[in-house]
Amino acid sequence: MIFIWQVAEHLMVLNLSSCHRLTATPDLTGYLSLKKINLEECSHLTIIHESLGNLNSLVHLNLQHCNNLIELPGDVGGLKHLEDLILSDCWKLKALPKDLGCMVSLRQLLLDSTPIAELPESIFHLTKLQKLSANGCHLLKRLPSCTGKLCSLQELSLNHTALEELPDSVGSLEKLEMLSLMGCKSLSVIPYSTGKLISLTQLFLNGSGIKELPASIGSLSYLRKLYVGDCTSLEKFPVSMEALVSIVELDLNGTKVTNFPAEMFVGMKMLEKLEMRKFQHLRFLPVSFGSLSALTSLDMHEANITELPESIGMLENLIRLRIDWCKQLQRLPDSIGNLKSLRCFLMKETALTQLPDSFGMLRNLVELNMERRPYLNRAGNNVSTGITIIPDIQGEPNSEAMLTSFCSLTLLEKLNAHGWGIHGKIPDEFEKLSSLETLSLGHNNICSLPASMMDLSYLKKLLLSDCRELMFLPPLPSSLEELNLENCAAVQYIHDVSNLEHLEEFNLTNCEKVVDVPGLEHLKSLRRLYMSGCITCSIAVKRRFSKVCHFLDSSTTQNPKICHL
Repeated sequence: MIFIWQVAEHLMVLNLSSCHRLTATPDLTGYLSLKKINLEECSHLTIIHESLGNLNSLVHLNLQHCNNLIELPGDVGGLKHLEDLILSDCWKLKALPKDLGCMVSLRQLLLDSTPIAELPESIFHLTKLQKLSANGCHLLKRLPSCTGKLCSLQELSLNHTALEELPDSVGSLEKLEMLSLMGCKSLSVIPYSTGKLISLTQLFLNGSGIKELPASIGSLSYLRKLYVGDCTSLEKFPVSMEALVSIVELDLNGTKVTNFPAEMFVGMKMLEKLEMRKFQHLRFLPVSFGSLSALTSLDMHEANITELPESIGMLENLIRLRIDWCKQLQRLPDSIGNLKSLRCFLMKETALTQLPDSFGMLRNLVELNMERRPYLNRAGNNVSTGITIIPDIQGEPNSEAMLTSFCSLTLLEKLNAHGWGIHGKIPDEFEKLSSLETLSLGHNNICSLPASMMDLSYLKKLLLSDCRELMFLPPLPSSLEELNLENCAAVQYIHDVSNLEHLEEFNLTNCEKVVDVPGLEHLKSLRRLYMSGCITCSIAVKRRFSKVCHFLDSSTTQNPKICHL
């Protein structure tokens, strides 16, 4: 392809992005007004004409995804007004021009995913630079000692580099607001001078090799986000962390910390989100935990804590609490009922066998998931012999008290108490849960449901698999979309289901004593019907079944049925 280049003295924007056959840029000597050049995704571009370095008017240069570009012109001294230099994903660009510092107006330098191994010492001249990003530069091991002279720098992002150390001069970056060192596995120490970063609001160290945080971290009085999740060499926190009075988000996931400083949380009055997933070495939380008055989200998924402090009841703004897979947690404190703002409580696979009497006070709870599957091992594999078993729960729960508590949670939309060994009758008061959309009570010893469930007018999923003592299915609301009675071997009678106009899935597998399903033929929305193992089904049931399950011709493909006898 032949390009005829004509001098255009007034041309301000040159956009050649995605010109995949372009191998070289033209002589741009006469382009006196050019302010913006976009060569993004010119994947075969290998040569930048040396005239580029003399474009005194140029403000923006984008070379992102120029995968075959090896170097920039050696002399870029004329780019004195350049503000944006984007070199991200230039996979063959190994070095920057030594006179990079001549770009004295540069505000943004993006080098992500390039093989650059070092930054030129002249970089200290870039006193207007606001953003420096070198994420994924796997050969970059260190920054120039003069980095601290980038006096306008607001954002420094070096994620997943080979960085081994930060220069002490980094503490001179008084305007720095964000420092991101995620995935820097070779970085073991954060210099004490970082405590001088008076404008820092975000510090991301996730997955780095740091062994400790500097004691000076308490001086970062404007820090709002601190992420040290998956820092597997981090074993303790400095006492000074209690001085992080502006902290809003704190990610501590997967560290090896065994305990917190006693007063660590006292000063964190603005903390809203705390993540402590996979805390394998921590057993207790300090009493000061109750000082987190602004906390709205607490995630302790797969932590090895044995108990929660009574002071947790002081978290009056807590909206979401997750303690899934806390296999050592055997009890909840009575103060849990004081969490008046709690809307989502996730507590799957814990060692809990009882709920405190105060549980029914969680009147704003919208989602409660306390599912337990003790017949599965930790990896989620079925360790039974092929026979579905009712969980053997040590310290059988007080079913009456538990169900009474549930009846008080009138805003519940999702309730999952699968595998809790609840026995006896579900009280008629259960109809007070008029907002319920999903109700999962499978693998329990329930013998009967409320006389009617018609008032549960929003209920879409009713999951009762393996309730082996359940004998009767009462009238159900027309909103239902999924009904699972798999392995409910004692069920004999099912109330007329003809009103279930939205029901799409109906599972009656191994319901050995069911003799009829009145109204089955009226289920116009039914897509999946499972009845294998229903050995006492009468001829009447099979007649009903034949009305809704048939091989379809091309004129009836809009309402398919998948049926298993």
